Amino acid sequence: MRLVQLSRHSIAFPSPEAALREPNGLLALGGDLSPARLLMAYQQGIFPWFSPGDPILWWSPDPRAVLWPEQFHLSRSMKRFHKASPYRITLNHAFDRVIRSCADERNEGTWITEGIILAYQQLHELGHAHSIEVWRGDELVGGMYGVAQGALFCGESMFSRAENASKTALLVFCQAFIDSGGRLLDCQVLNNHTASLGAVEIARKTYLEHLGELRAVPLADRFWVPRVLFSPSA
Repeated sequence: MRLVQLSRHSIAFPSPEAALREPNGLLALGGDLSPARLLMAYQQGIFPWFSPGDPILWWSPDPRAVLWPEQFHLSRSMKRFHKASPYRITLNHAFDRVIRSCADERNEGTWITEGIILAYQQLHELGHAHSIEVWRGDELVGGMYGVAQGALFCGESMFSRAENASKTALLVFCQAFIDSGGRLLDCQVLNNHTASLGAVEIARKTYLEHLGELRAVPLADRFWVPRVLFSPSA
């Protein structure tokens, strides 16, 4: 299989099935990060991921890491922590701060470049990208962001500056997502952290079938309106 060079004059992508096996899922390079191209990519199970200074790289790995929200692994210690949680969880209150925090909190370097930040801010302003925030008082201590595809949410990144902050973000989001008709979270590539939370691998073909079905399934009305998802006990 041959890596495809994308044109800036067309937002079309090759089939995900044309992705390389090594490195796993690399499908194409080039193009741009316009909202139209990003949305076209997510609708086909493709996402951008590249290092600063590299061309834009587009991926669709096989297998794909996913999390069924009802299968979120809630350990006993996390259950005790959340019962007395000091955190307030909000939806779409601070997208810019969340994505920039996701970029800043990675000691190993980040793929979340200024170009990525600006591109996803545009998606957020258009109502496609969303953030979940974790607050301790007025301090932002954790959160996550991603792209909505109907009843499927494509998680992009999360960060944590306090105990269990990112886990709390995912836990509370999963509960609200289920209640509003959400069915599946895309985790892209499995790692130790997401596996510990209940994420599993499925074949790319299976993921694409789920995506094709779920992106047309609406969530409850006004689910993505900025609001408080969880407040600590008094």
